[in-house]
Amino acid sequence: MTVVTARITVAADGTISGHAPGQVPAAEHDARITVADEPARQQPNEPFNLDALPSRDLGPWPAGLSLHREDLYADDGR
Repeated sequence: MTVVTARITVAADGTISGHAPGQVPAAEHDARITVADEPARQQPNEPFNLDALPSRDLGPWPAGLSLHREDLYADDGR
């Protein structure tokens, strides 16, 4: 017996789609599908500290910078 690993997709209606590797001959085969349980979500040990995130100071905004839609896009709106 040969073990073949392939990624498949199971749709909501139960249909299965995917591609078998080249070593699998074209024919009808029996297959076993193993569905792994999703791991339980781990709760953080300590509260999230927003101040611990890295930051970069890029200085002040350029003088006269306009972020209005009319200034960012051409006349056709793109």
